[in-house]
Amino acid sequence: MDRVTAAATPSAEEFFDPALVEESAKKSGLLWVAADGQGPGRPLWHAWQGGAVVVVGDGGEQPLHGLVGGGTAVVTVRSKDKGGRLVRWPARVVEPAPGSEAWQAAVDELKGKRLNAPDTDTVTDRWARECRVLRLEPAGATTQRPGAMPDTSHAAQPVPTPATTRHPAPAGLPKLLFRRRRP
Repeated sequence: MDRVTAAATPSAEEFFDPALVEESAKKSGLLWVAADGQGPGRPLWHAWQGGAVVVVGDGGEQPLHGLVGGGTAVVTVRSKDKGGRLVRWPARVVEPAPGSEAWQAAVDELKGKRLNAPDTDTVTDRWARECRVLRLEPAGATTQRPGAMPDTSHAAQPVPTPATTRHPAPAGLPKLLFRRRRP
């Protein structure tokens, strides 16, 4: 094989990565998105439409945590059957204008995935008024995939909270709860 033919032949990763991204995004109910690759990924429900993940958020829907049109993000998709991380890829964030053809195509796909909407018949009108619809378009090769996962732990640190752990139950409480009552 000469150099020209070898350079034009895609590697196995280049060939299978787009299919892995698409199939995993279609089958998974949630994905984790980190705006600009910063901080922990936040879970978002989504749909796959026209070669990209589409999400709706803000307003009365899920928070989009720093995702803005023209920005970037890192998307992590879990395996539907095992629940573990399956693939991670960089994305370009695109915000179609409400009412545009791209916006309508995304909304049509998202509407079918939206469970328990309080206003099923008029949800698209509400999304146009109050929410943002974003497309997360793959923007490069996958950074993690089967056979190319990091060896280090990716356990996230708990989010800081003012909540406290409950104090242990008093020693005498079980006796009070489970004592026999006299007839």
